Amino acid sequence: MGILSHLEPSKVFYYFEEISKIPRGSGNEKEISDYLVSFAKNHNLEVIQDSSLNVIIKKPGTKGYENAPTVIIQGHMDMVCEKNKGTVHDFEKDPLKLRIEGDNVFATGTTLGSDNGIAVAYGLAILSSDDIEHPPLEVLITSDEEAGMGGAMNVSPEHISGKILLNLDSEEEGFLLVSCAGGIRNKAVLNIQWEAVKSGVAKAEVRVRGLKGGHSGMEINKERGNSNKIMGRVLKDILSEIDFNLVSTNGGSKNNAIPREHDSLIVFDGEKTEAIKEKVNKWNKILANEFKASDADVRIEFELVDLDVQKVFSKDTTKKAVELLYLLPNGVDTMSMDIPGLVQSSTNLGVVTTNGTSVEYDSATRSSVGSLKDEIIERTKTVAELLGAQFSTSADYPEWQYNPESKIRTICQDVYRKMNGKDAEILAIHAGLECGLFTERLGSDIDMISFGPNLYDVHTPNEHMSISSVKNLWDYLLNVLKEIK
Repeated sequence: MGILSHLEPSKVFYYFEEISKIPRGSGNEKEISDYLVSFAKNHNLEVIQDSSLNVIIKKPGTKGYENAPTVIIQGHMDMVCEKNKGTVHDFEKDPLKLRIEGDNVFATGTTLGSDNGIAVAYGLAILSSDDIEHPPLEVLITSDEEAGMGGAMNVSPEHISGKILLNLDSEEEGFLLVSCAGGIRNKAVLNIQWEAVKSGVAKAEVRVRGLKGGHSGMEINKERGNSNKIMGRVLKDILSEIDFNLVSTNGGSKNNAIPREHDSLIVFDGEKTEAIKEKVNKWNKILANEFKASDADVRIEFELVDLDVQKVFSKDTTKKAVELLYLLPNGVDTMSMDIPGLVQSSTNLGVVTTNGTSVEYDSATRSSVGSLKDEIIERTKTVAELLGAQFSTSADYPEWQYNPESKIRTICQDVYRKMNGKDAEILAIHAGLECGLFTERLGSDIDMISFGPNLYDVHTPNEHMSISSVKNLWDYLLNVLKEIK
C-alpha cells in the first residue's frame, strides 16, 4: 500500500505517488517521459514523444462528446530539486519520501514536485478512467519548464489539434489565470577608458543599503527602491557639482530580482569630502521621504577607504556610466486597462557589473502586450547608443494576452459559480508562463485558461500540497470538461 493510497481522488493520488518515485529534475526527464509513453501504450492510447521529451497522449471523446471540440490538458513533467542542508537525497536516482501532515502532502527534506506533478497526475487519472464524461483530449506534458521552458518552445503544432487549453500549473484554488507577461533580457555594455590615478586623492565607497528588493515581475508594482537607479540619482547629483572618477560600480545579482544593494568606488579631491558628505546626507533625507511607505530602511552610506587604486574611469567614461544608471528605463511603464491593478509593462535594471574592460547593465523587460515590450526595448537601445554603449537582447519569450472574448473563461466562471455559489477571481500575472509560448507555437486563436489546487512554498523543501484542494480541483476539472460540447 502506498503512503497516499487512502486519499481521494484515489487515482489522482495513485499517479502522483507513482511519478514521485521517478527522479525528474529539469534536464533529467528521460525516465519520466518514457514512463508516460509506457502508460499510454498500456492503455491503448495514441502517444507522441518528441525530441525534447515532450509527451502528448490522445484519447477520443466519450459517448455524446464524439464531435465536441478537442481539449488540451497541459502541465509539465519536470520539478525543481531543492533539499534541506543535511538531507541525504540523490535527485538523480532516489524517489521522493512522501508524508502526510493534516491536510497536506509533503516530501521529507526535499521539494515535493507538486509543481507540476499534480497536473501530470490529473491528466493520467482522466486518461485511465472509463467512467468520466469528456470531449476528445490531448494531454500535453512538457519538459524543461523550470529551467527555461525549453519543452514548450519545441512543441510542434503538427502534433496538436486542440484549440482549447487547460493549463494546470497554477497554485491557488479559486483563481482563474487569464494572462501572463512576455519577457526579454537586454544588456547595455559601456567600454571603459581607463586612466592613471593621480597622487594625493581620496577614495571612498558610496553604498545603497536597506532595500527590500523582490521579484521583478510579481512585486514591481510595490514601488520598491531599485538600488541601481538610486545610485544613479545620487552619483549624478554629486557629479553636477563635484568632480570624481569611478573605479567601479556594482549592484544586484539577478535581473529578475529588484536589486537591494549597490556599491560604487570613487576617487576625488580630498578637500571635497565634506561637500560629498553633505550631498549624501541630503539624499538620505530625500529617500527617507520618498520611500517611507515601501522601503523605510533605505540609506546611502559614504565611507573613506584606504585601497590601492592604480587606475580610474576617465572623466568621459565616468559621466556616461553615471548617466546610464540614471537614464536606463526601470519600473512600471504601463498598467492594464482590461484587468484593474495589473502591471502591463515594466523593466527592471537588475544587475550592474564592472569588469576589466566594461560596465554591463543587465535588465529584464516584461509586458503582456508584445508591441509595448518592443517599444521599451527600442527606448532602452536608444538611450544606450546615445551614451556610447553597445546594446543586445536575449531570452525573448512571448506574452499571453488577455482575451476578452474567451469562451473557456466563461465556461470556467459559470462552473465555478454553480459549484461554489460565488465567483472565481480572474487573475493575470506579470510573469512568464508556458501559455505565452503556446500562443506562439500553436496559434493565436488558441483559447486558454490556467488553474490549480493550493500549493505552498513551492521550489523549497517545505513545499506542500493541500489534499482537500486537490479533491476540489478534481471535481471542478471534471465539471469543466463535462460542459465543453
